[in-house]
Amino acid sequence: MNQELIKDFNFKKKFGQNFLKDENILRNIVTKSEVDKDTLVIEIGIGAAYLTYYISEKAKNVLGYEIDESLKEIIDKQLETRENVEIIYTDFLKSNPIDDIKKYDFKKLYVVANLPYYITTPIITKLIEDKIPVEKIVVMVQKEVGDRFNAKPNSKEYNSLTIFLNYYFEIRKLMDVSRNSFVPKPNVDSAIIEFKRINKYKANNEELFFNIVRDSFKFKRKNLKNNLKGYNLEKIEKSLKKLGKDLTVRAESLTIEEFIMISNEYEEE
Repeated sequence: MNQELIKDFNFKKKFGQNFLKDENILRNIVTKSEVDKDTLVIEIGIGAAYLTYYISEKAKNVLGYEIDESLKEIIDKQLETRENVEIIYTDFLKSNPIDDIKKYDFKKLYVVANLPYYITTPIITKLIEDKIPVEKIVVMVQKEVGDRFNAKPNSKEYNSLTIFLNYYFEIRKLMDVSRNSFVPKPNVDSAIIEFKRINKYKANNEELFFNIVRDSFKFKRKNLKNNLKGYNLEKIEKSLKKLGKDLTVRAESLTIEEFIMISNEYEEE
């Protein structure tokens, strides 16, 4: 890996460009991702291709997305010995990965990336909503964002996004990463988070379930009675009573299983 390639590069704040330079951590990410020769890896935000360099050693193929075309020469030089990498220069949020992966033969599809922090949540949401058949996601994110992804009920980090992500994935933190491991150095520390696809939960009506969850958290300091005024509160209270609770509870005290029960019973009546 050649870090000299970026010595004259003009970093663009609008793209959230902070390149992970610590080679031990880069190798560690790939090792912990368990990428192998059966794996197609999607990487979002290639940067100077430091992570790509190590992923491509282990993966069958790497399909990368990079919004900044001025990085093309650097990326080409960094990966000149790698024939299993394709880079698409576009905004991932406007791309169509389902079509892009059709030409590849693979047994496993992973996402491994150092995500631009300002669009971490939209990227993960797109992976879910576009129904991209990803088995595992291993991403570098801002540390406090990572804490929200895997927060527990009754904690200040627990919110509707926590429930949304945990409905689809088993989430765990793999390691913390100091801000000193990046160039340029960001103002925050980072964490590497693993998302493993699960089929543990099933709401009868997923749209209703996610609407109830989102609306329950609409105003963090308000209880369900205030946040769910647009719903039939008698139905919701009936379910809450089975849980030994009432409409005065706040959303952060309810587990994902309890929200599923509430939405399932709401639809049944």
